[in-house]
This record gives sequence, structure tokens and C-alpha cells, in this order.
Amino acid sequence: MKLRFLPRIADVPEAEWDALVGPTDSPFVRHAWLRALEDTGCASEEAGWLPHHAALTDDDDRLVAAAPLYAKGNSEGEFVFDWSWADAASQLGEAYYPKLVCAVPFTPAGGGRVLVAGDDARKDEIRRVFAEALRELVDETNLTSCHLLFPRKHELAAFEGAGFLQRNGVQFQFENAGYRDFEDFLTTLPTKRRTQLRRERGQAAKDGVTIRTYAASDLTPEVVDSMFDFYAATVDKFTWGRRYLNRAFFEQLVKTFGAHLAWVFAEKDGKRIAGAFNIRGADTLYGRYWGATEDMPFLHFNVCYYHGVDECIRDGLVRFEPGAGGEHKRVRGFKPTVTYSAHYVKSKRLRRLVEPFLIRERAGIARFVMEES
Repeated sequence: MKLRFLPRIADVPEAEWDALVGPTDSPFVRHAWLRALEDTGCASEEAGWLPHHAALTDDDDRLVAAAPLYAKGNSEGEFVFDWSWADAASQLGEAYYPKLVCAVPFTPAGGGRVLVAGDDARKDEIRRVFAEALRELVDETNLTSCHLLFPRKHELAAFEGAGFLQRNGVQFQFENAGYRDFEDFLTTLPTKRRTQLRRERGQAAKDGVTIRTYAASDLTPEVVDSMFDFYAATVDKFTWGRRYLNRAFFEQLVKTFGAHLAWVFAEKDGKRIAGAFNIRGADTLYGRYWGATEDMPFLHFNVCYYHGVDECIRDGLVRFEPGAGGEHKRVRGFKPTVTYSAHYVKSKRLRRLVEPFLIRERAGIARFVMEES
């Protein structure tokens, strides 16, 4: 087999790439999503995400496995924060960039990262090939490290065997335990919290607000403008906010990725006043961005959380991942869920600092999840 590194996702035919995407993989690793990021300049060398995708082919030049890879000169848009590692490297007099990242840009959603066809034994073998090849690439070039971000847990073994260090994080996610409806879900919560959620969920109707998920056929250029404006307004109001995405990206998604878009809008008096950028997979709903032009009580919770939970229950989806951060999700029925990453650091001195930190961090996260579950 032959491993090649490609400067554009367009160098791989869409049908061949997507044939490697499993039924429960997130839609974010599909060709159309990754290509939209590149075509619109969101994932580019200028944006700090230089595509370097890996493609493994057999003797007949058929694609056997692939992975989204990027060379990076910063740590923007990754959501597995390693700024302190970069600072430590600087104090050691060593460079921390450029580094290699196996991830979906700007997307803290779990899913397969090394996409492989075939049975499980073959997949494990090929993941080991990938992990070792990425480690060798770092060792033999000026790259300083390689980072596998938000993989599925079963992918970790191959990378740990190649010298990668496991890191854990936490997100708050909704798990559908086969609830009949939203009220059935509420019965699992303490009485006080149940009353709180009913009150918050009922506020939209009191304010004359309706909330619905738009169908793909509803996503006109005017609707794209609304969603982009909501996204930009939220990003711009925070000092740490970054406009990683542009309107062209939103527009291209509607054309090439529309079957997976589950955009939610709140409307009042015939006007869109808030929106949530949701993506739908085979069994999971993903929340990414949100914004509003009016400040109304509990509007954020209704648009971003309760509507998504209701949609999951109604349509039999197993999980709702509303994104990174936000302990306020916990009191609204979202459970702490461990996320994963794996890291190969070439510098022995820096690795000696990082490894014990990760051991302590994993232990702390395990305690937190156990206490909060």
C-alpha cells in the first residue's frame, strides 16, 4: 500500500472519500464539509490550516483509508487547548510550531478520524499504519508534534501504540434513553429542576415566539444571510471570538451539504430573531453556533437545547452534542461525557512535562464525571 499526502481534499473523488465514512461517523468528516472549508478559504494556509490530507491506496490505486490532516502554525480553532504546552516549549527554548493536526477544523465534535473500509481487524491494522506514519513524518521533518483531536475511543489504542499520549476532556451531551416525549425525559430529573425546565421551555410561547427546524428547501439566500448574521453577531461580541467561517462557507453548505443541515430558527411576528446552526447525522444531532437579534428570557436555552432534545426524542436519535463548554447544560439534563485526543510530542524534554500533566488531568476528569453522573 502507498501513503500519500494531498494539499487539497478535491484531489480525492468525493464518492471514494465518502465510501470510507461509516454510518455512525459524524457528517463533519464527509467530503462536502471539508471541501466547503477549503473552497471558501476558511481552512487554508492563510487561515492557519494548511491541508495535508492522508490517503492510503492499494496496489490497484484504490482508496483504502484516509484522514483529514492539517499543518498548523498556531492553535486556533482546535478546542483541545495546548497554549500552555506552547508556552512551556518557549521556556525550554524550543519551537512548538509547525505542528500536524488530524481533526475537523473549528469542530469539537467526536467522530472517526482515520476513515477505513473493511472489517474491524483490518481497520485496527490500518489505523496502526497511519499512527506510525504520522509519528515518522513528525520525526523526519521540521514538524514538532502531531495531534489527533476528538476521535472515537476505539481509535486511541493504535495511536497509543505508536507513542501518542492520551488526553481526555469533558462535554455535556444529551443521551436519548428511548424517551416517549419531552415530558418522559423530564421525569428523570429532580422535581425542582423539572419545574425549572418546564417554566423555561414554556417562555417562548408566552412571548409569541415559534421555533422550528427548516427543511433543506427552506434554505434560501435570505435564510443563509440570517444564519450567518446570527453567527457573526455572537462571535463579534466576545473578545476571544474569531470569525473562522465566512458567508461563502454557509452558502456552499446549502448547495452541497443540505441533506445534513438542521438549522433552527426562532420567529416572532414573521421575523427570524434567533438561530442555531445544527447538523444532523445518522443517529446524532450536533449543535455548533447560535445567535439572536433580540434578548428574550430563556431564548438561548429553547433554541439551542430544548428544541434539539425534543427533535432527538421525536425522531429516535440517540445523542445530541450541543458543542463545547457550558456547565449550564448540566442542570438541563445534559450529562458530562468524556472526549478524547492523542498527542505525539517529538521533544523529549517537553514530553517529560506534558505526560505527568495528562495523567493528573485524566484522573481529575474521571472524578468529575463520576461525581456528576
